[in-house]
Amino acid sequence: MADLDLSSPLLPPQSSHRPHVVLNVLDNDFSQQSASTLSHNHHHHNSNNNNHASHLNHNSRNPFEFLGSDGLTVPAPSTIDPFRNNTPNIEGAYESLKILVCLPIAVVRLVLFGVCLLVGFIATKLALQGWNDKHNPMPRWRSRLMWITRICARFILFTFGYQWIKRKGKPAPREIAPIVVSNHVSYIDPIFYFYELFPTIVAAESHDSIPFVGTIIRAMQVIYVNRFSQSSRKQAVNEIKRKASCDRFPRVLLFPEGTTTSGKVIISFQLGAFIPGYAIQPVIIRYPHVHFDQSWGHISLAKLMFRMFTQFHNFMEIEYLPIVQPLDNCKENPAQFAKRTSYAIATALNVVQTFHSYGDLMLLMKASQSKQEKPSNYMVEMACVESSFHVSSSDAVAFLDKFLLMNPDPSGRVKIQDFLRVMRLRSCTLSEEIFGFIDVEKNGSITFKQFLYGSAHVMRQPLFRRTCELAFTNCSAGGGGQISKEQLGDVIRLSIPDLDDNELQVDEVFKLFVSEGDGRVSKDNFMCCLKKNPLLIALFSPCLVNAETGDRMLEEIV
Repeated sequence: MADLDLSSPLLPPQSSHRPHVVLNVLDNDFSQQSASTLSHNHHHHNSNNNNHASHLNHNSRNPFEFLGSDGLTVPAPSTIDPFRNNTPNIEGAYESLKILVCLPIAVVRLVLFGVCLLVGFIATKLALQGWNDKHNPMPRWRSRLMWITRICARFILFTFGYQWIKRKGKPAPREIAPIVVSNHVSYIDPIFYFYELFPTIVAAESHDSIPFVGTIIRAMQVIYVNRFSQSSRKQAVNEIKRKASCDRFPRVLLFPEGTTTSGKVIISFQLGAFIPGYAIQPVIIRYPHVHFDQSWGHISLAKLMFRMFTQFHNFMEIEYLPIVQPLDNCKENPAQFAKRTSYAIATALNVVQTFHSYGDLMLLMKASQSKQEKPSNYMVEMACVESSFHVSSSDAVAFLDKFLLMNPDPSGRVKIQDFLRVMRLRSCTLSEEIFGFIDVEKNGSITFKQFLYGSAHVMRQPLFRRTCELAFTNCSAGGGGQISKEQLGDVIRLSIPDLDDNELQVDEVFKLFVSEGDGRVSKDNFMCCLKKNPLLIALFSPCLVNAETGDRMLEEIV
């Protein structure tokens, strides 16, 4: 097992700045002298604390209180990277020597792999020839022809070093458990299940265009889904339910994590397998190793395949777990059903569960592409963010793009100067309050998780959208439904003092709102900009709550 299981702390580190109680035991001769000293030190300590508290209170005003915000809370960062491959590089004399010895074997394996893939592809093409009925189960004679491809799949596993595979338990009858779910560790997983169960799988639409593979998974009567399309996900759930309800279809196999992980944790489950309400058999896959981690984490496919070809043997273990039945006569909440199944898999694997999701992998890849020193620092446990704020993974990546423009340091933190530069703000009381609102740790810098949580928190306020509309109405008064630079400047001057001395500031903020090639801000552009930069809504708070119109505006908002 990798050292992640034991060395990664499961509880956040305790702060070293907590007050300590020191008990001094003094004798009678020394007590009077010490009492004076202790009294002086106590007074000095309280004086320092009061000054520090005064400084914090000066910057602790919530600039989004007018939206109904009662402050920001950001969970501690996770210490676990569920996508990390523990052996991305060849290290050690033993591993280097083994690869050299296995190079001739790797060539033979590569040739055999190619032959098996070609034979399986031809057999699959013959099985699919002239069959266009994708609504009904594959005819029996075509399914029998697919046994050639399934045998080829077993030989492909052999070429990757899986000469024998340890199994524990047995697959439940299809009529009892029509849906199978499994943890997802490597690209080897679906190859094994194709050989073992020949199931109907749920896969991303992009898989259809993969050479050879796309043809083979079509023969499995694949259910395609676009994870970013709500209508596609809904249609996929309907297909899962339809095929699971008919015994003439094969089992339906899903990897509810939605992506491959290191195998050392279980990340959040998607609900597609649990919404239909059928009995589910969980299956777990393990890849025990010492020198070579076979998980398809943050490592290229070509490198992973090369390492597999140059091993004497790769270990693989399959365990079929007891069936998990939905409670309350198949009316159990899908989220609770998924939670019980996830717990069963995590318990059998003896690993922890996290709130990471495929969205975190998107953030990890974006940070890696931008050459960040520690890309894992930019994961935020997206499942928790999505459930709390209804922020999609695509929106989170867009926020990360903006955060990366702030030039984070090697630890992934951004200071106020870079924050203000990207947000097109000048240093003033309001901008410092906005930064202080996100800086929940009050240490003068923010992380991406804090930036995302702060932005999402503001957008999540019930009054946010209505406030944006009222802000546009107030700014565009007399402007024919559009905002000029002068009108925007007049409003911003209520928030940022001495703006008259810095006309460049108005230009910078105006560029955020105006569309390219246009000299005025439309309502669509205004709303779109505040959705991308929700923290900027604080600039318009004075025009909504000023002395003359405050009561009327607040009544409209409420």
